[in-house]
Amino acid sequence: MEIIDEVFEIILERKKEAPEGSYVAQLMFGGQEKILVKIEEESAEVIQAARIETREELVHEIADLIFHVLVLMGYEDITPEDLSAELRSRMK
Repeated sequence: MEIIDEVFEIILERKKEAPEGSYVAQLMFGGQEKILVKIEEESAEVIQAARIETREELVHEIADLIFHVLVLMGYEDITPEDLSAELRSRMK
């Protein structure tokens, strides 16, 4: 998906440039544990939204979770292409 690549490129820019006030830069500076805590929080919010919220809220929470997973990927130098290759390998 093109938007995933666009968001990922912005994440990498923020990782490299670390502009003041950047949420991504704050997460990167906080390290893996800070990013993992956010993923854990967002995962719980997805589960809650799936159970009791509207479709619109569920989409919002899934987008938050995917965003934070992309931040982790950027932190760990895992690209969307790496992820695509892994998913393709499972289609056999």
